[in-house]
Amino acid sequence: QVQLVESGGGLVQAGGSLRLSCAASGSIFSITRMGWYRQTPGKQRELVATTSGGSTTYADSVKGRFTISRDSAKNTVYLQMNSLKPEDTAVYYCKTDTFSRQGFATYWGQGTQVTVSS
Repeated sequence: QVQLVESGGGLVQAGGSLRLSCAASGSIFSITRMGWYRQTPGKQRELVATTSGGSTTYADSVKGRFTISRDSAKNTVYLQMNSLKPEDTAVYYCKTDTFSRQGFATYWGQGTQVTVSS
């Protein structure tokens, strides 16, 4: 069984920074894609950033402010969030596309709350 553990969320003032981490563990053979999504009450979960094979993708709303990175040796993905805005407030989830002993599957973390005050 693959598990994702997120950390790094919290309360920050507008203009501040936070760094999220997501570590995958279990009988992992390889991870093809790692990414971050976010969700606010009443809205659909939306893509924030993904990384796969050295390429990255960002939502337009976070380009230039957020940076996704990955430590493949540790099966960990990070999201450095700078110049945070109140509209970045959401629960942030990490997601991995993973090949493990259980086969190929998509896994989600439990979510970490990010709150940006104005």
